[in-house]
Amino acid sequence: MSYQLVWFKRDLRCEDHAALVQAARLGPIRCIYVLEPALWVQPDVALQHFEFIRESLQDLDAQLRIRGGTLEIHVGETMEVLTKIWQTSPFQGLHSHQETGNSFTYARDREVSKWCQAHNIYWGEYAQFGVTRGLKNRNLWQALWQKHMEAPLCDLSQIQFWKPSISTNLTLNSDTDHLTPSLMQAPLYLNHNPPLRQRGGRSAALKVLNSFLKQRCMGYRGGISSPLSAPDACSRLSVYLSYGCLSIREVVQATNEELLQTPPQASRKIAGLSAFMSRLYWHCHFIQKLESEPEIEWQNMHRGYDGLRETEFNDDHFNALKNARTGWPMVDACVTMLRETGWLNFRMRAMLVSVAAYPLWLHWRPVGEWLATQFLDYEPGIHWSQLQMQSGTTGINITRVYNPIKQAQDHDPKGIFVRRWLPCMRKVPDTCIFEPWKMSQEMQNKVGLYVGKDLPEPLVDIAAATKISKDRLYARRNTSEVRAGKQSVVDKHASRAKTTRNKISKTQEKNTSSQLSLEF
Repeated sequence: MSYQLVWFKRDLRCEDHAALVQAARLGPIRCIYVLEPALWVQPDVALQHFEFIRESLQDLDAQLRIRGGTLEIHVGETMEVLTKIWQTSPFQGLHSHQETGNSFTYARDREVSKWCQAHNIYWGEYAQFGVTRGLKNRNLWQALWQKHMEAPLCDLSQIQFWKPSISTNLTLNSDTDHLTPSLMQAPLYLNHNPPLRQRGGRSAALKVLNSFLKQRCMGYRGGISSPLSAPDACSRLSVYLSYGCLSIREVVQATNEELLQTPPQASRKIAGLSAFMSRLYWHCHFIQKLESEPEIEWQNMHRGYDGLRETEFNDDHFNALKNARTGWPMVDACVTMLRETGWLNFRMRAMLVSVAAYPLWLHWRPVGEWLATQFLDYEPGIHWSQLQMQSGTTGINITRVYNPIKQAQDHDPKGIFVRRWLPCMRKVPDTCIFEPWKMSQEMQNKVGLYVGKDLPEPLVDIAAATKISKDRLYARRNTSEVRAGKQSVVDKHASRAKTTRNKISKTQEKNTSSQLSLEF
């Protein structure tokens, strides 16, 4: 019996699933997920990603079983799995969503394309986000994004599943409990699974979406910068979009519908939903950068910045950052929270990258690999664009430098966040909470904490080191080579819209926030 093969990747849902719907229109379908050992030795993966995917696969299999089907889990490299399936039970077509992933998935998809061509197999790839494959420049991108978001959700009303014949020898398995990382060559961070991370699956995603649209959105505007209010004020949907438990189109349309139903007097809710809508636009804007130029995962977006930091990487500074021992309480508290929860709000993420890039003068690539393992919601397209933007190597963005002492004073004035994640700081008086190295010897004796022993000293003088790094960056920026190369980056990556970045809702703000988002 002929059938269509649906290959799930980072699109772990049934609803608004173009690959599933298009395949079902052509005949019986067979659904697979490939657990690739080579993917799990990449430097940007961690156990928390594996476990979130496992939970999402269990939820997806339950969704398919309700419809009369099941999800097959295959362990092996994708080319080997496809070849084995093809040799056992040839399929007429392969269907999947486009993936703007890391360099491994990019190379893998190119090999799959060659394999399909060699076997004369149609491979249907469908847009997952408002991202356009093969885009030459940004002139038409906004209109294409708008068209994708306004299109009706894909309807999966008619579906027939492929049933293997009795003679089929292929072992099928949809049980993910046995898929532990121990069967792979574990990379450095594969054992990282924060105890307080979000759980995977569409069922969990829908609960988070509903709670945000109905209630939590009222704290979004003005609440997402402080690490105290952000865990509740932020949507917390980023991880569910990253792994496709929700489609961005359904989130956009659900948000727009909630806006339309909200009475004008509910100004706080309207403001929150409107600001959130703008970030959904920026979500795709950044992923488009990596789609258009995959090389920005490992090389500077503006090549005029090559050699700026690469040869001066300080491993001691990097290790101190990773181990929450920089001496700046706000930085160390954020690293600790990230280690325990797999999540941090955008402003604090930006601060971490800024501290790494400027006073510590660390190149963004190793820092980005580490942070990718720490962020449960790691989305390559957003991640690498933001790492470069915050590090000043795009050539088109203003320099964003965050002083960790000022950030603490602005967003944690009473030291509540710092004391929550750094228990030793609970003994430090308010006057020194953000600069404990200034405690007198008498005070250190009184509280029983000693700078340089119990409390790390700052790695560098923050003001002096930041000034030196900014001077070096500006000196490079003002060279004729860097100035000459700026326009090509603008043509390929810069947003064309200045005000009305999306027009889905008449109630939406005309001006989007200048605070771009790794997480929303």
